[in-house]
Amino acid sequence: MKRKLMDILACPIDKYYPLELHVFQIKEEIIEGLIVCPKCLRWFPIRDEIPELLPDELREEKDELPFLKKWKDEIPKKILAEGNPFNLSAKVRKDR
Repeated sequence: MKRKLMDILACPIDKYYPLELHVFQIKEEIIEGLIVCPKCLRWFPIRDEIPELLPDELREEKDELPFLKKWKDEIPKKILAEGNPFNLSAKVRKDR
């Protein structure tokens, strides 16, 4: 993903702008990272240079939690604990 794309992206859920960008892996473009809406705390992964800005109903926990776990040291703690539609705190509560 090109960093310049952030200039035009808004949250697909609540239309908030600007979004936060967290870059985890970069070459010529952003390979892996996270886009965060600071208003609704929704997070959207960037995987293989593609931002995945899907609505909640098209996302699956089994696909999203491994991404959070892989990058947990880089992801803001607020997203790990309270992020939507999935977060690691919710997973811990379900496992108990």
